[in-house]
Amino acid sequence: MTGKEKADPKASPNTRNPNNTSASAQRARLLERLQDGPVDTITARSDLNLMMPAARIKELRDAGHNIKTQRITLTDEHGRKHHGVALYFLSQSEA
Repeated sequence: MTGKEKADPKASPNTRNPNNTSASAQRARLLERLQDGPVDTITARSDLNLMMPAARIKELRDAGHNIKTQRITLTDEHGRKHHGVALYFLSQSEA
């Protein structure tokens, strides 16, 4: 990634718009959400409009963000149980 592709939540108010599906806007929304606390794959897809949260996480990690993953079990809005759902969080320790 080049410097201008790094996620910057303050880069543009348009990046907060969930209808903006550019990769940079998705990274910005995800990073901003991670700064508030952990986010799981199901929530990232539904609330942040990220079709492939894992790809955005990889890009953020490549940009130097220390993001950790924990696998959890969640029940979706239809009552279906999902095992091994990724829960992402920013870590204060070194990568």
